[in-house]
Parts: sequence; C-alpha cells; structure tokens
Amino acid sequence: MHSNIPLTPVADNDSATAWMSLGNCRNYPPATFFPSDGVGVDRARKICNSDCPVQDQCLEYALDQRIEHGVWGGASERERRRILKRRKLTV
Repeated sequence: MHSNIPLTPVADNDSATAWMSLGNCRNYPPATFFPSDGVGVDRARKICNSDCPVQDQCLEYALDQRIEHGVWGGASERERRRILKRRKLTV
C-alpha cells in the first residue's frame, strides 16, 4: 500500500511560522531545546549551529515574541536577554 504522506516536511507558506518545519530541530524531540542544564544548552546550540537553514529566522522569532524559555536560533534565554538589552541601548 502506497502512502501519500510526504517524507520531507512541507512548509505551509500561509503560516507566519512556516519556516519552523525546515529547521534542524525538526529531527529531535522538543525537550532537546528546553534543557535543564548547561550541557543540554550546548547540545541544542550545536544542532542549531549545524548549518540550520532557518537559524536567523528562529532567533528573530524568539526575540520578537519575547520567548523566555529554551534554545532558539542557537541562543539560550540569557543570550537572548543580552541581545534585547543591546538592541534597546542602540535605539
């Protein structure tokens, strides 16, 4: 029996978060990106920094949405707070 389900993700171009289906993170459990320790943060960062095609979009999304938890676009919660603080100072 042949399935009509695509083997690769297909982005819903009408969605503001369509890019998410193209990220390296799609191949890992979500818990990977919500670590409880520094080792977990480093592991998540490595996944993001491994030529993820949407890393920049992911980071900007997390900054724009003020997401407080997890690793997004290769940046931890603390790193994102620093980025926002620097941006605020340059405005």
